[in-house]
Amino acid sequence: MKYSLRRIICSSVATLTGLTLWGCSGPQVQRYANESPKLDMAEYFNGTIDAYGIFTDRKGEVVKRFKVIIDAKWETKDGKKVGTLDEDFTYSDGTKQRRVWTLTETAPGVYSGTAGDVIGQAEGSVAGNALNWSYTLALPVDGTTYHVQFNDWMYLMDQKVMLNKAQMSKFGIYLGEVTLSFYKR
Repeated sequence: MKYSLRRIICSSVATLTGLTLWGCSGPQVQRYANESPKLDMAEYFNGTIDAYGIFTDRKGEVVKRFKVIIDAKWETKDGKKVGTLDEDFTYSDGTKQRRVWTLTETAPGVYSGTAGDVIGQAEGSVAGNALNWSYTLALPVDGTTYHVQFNDWMYLMDQKVMLNKAQMSKFGIYLGEVTLSFYKR
């Protein structure tokens, strides 16, 4: 009897752990492989793109509004596609910020990216109409810089419009979301 009870408890704990991990894993980019229009990073992020966004805190309240003008271009270096996304942010309080991304296609549909305020490298994959990025950003808040993790999803809606939703967390704790709408000129 004792052996059976231990077995049931161990089995239950293993099942609950598996379900918890499965529930936290979220969608995989391959889930969107058959969605269209197909996202070609070098095609969409080429030229001037306007983006409008908000940051909402964990309660869902809008904390910041902003506009971004992106100047994007691609070239081939050492047989790989390399893109530069020069982003100029203007926030609703009048502050400005600039971020310059360098994106490299490391394999078909697989990208790495760097920027001055990104810790290490961003890693992302494209499938169908979707891009999923993961990276750590050095985020300045009230004179202190925090390293926060981003789980960033972009969805191409048509040849001009892309929607973006990024969840921010620190130590696995949800902090809020950034929501953006991109419009290619």
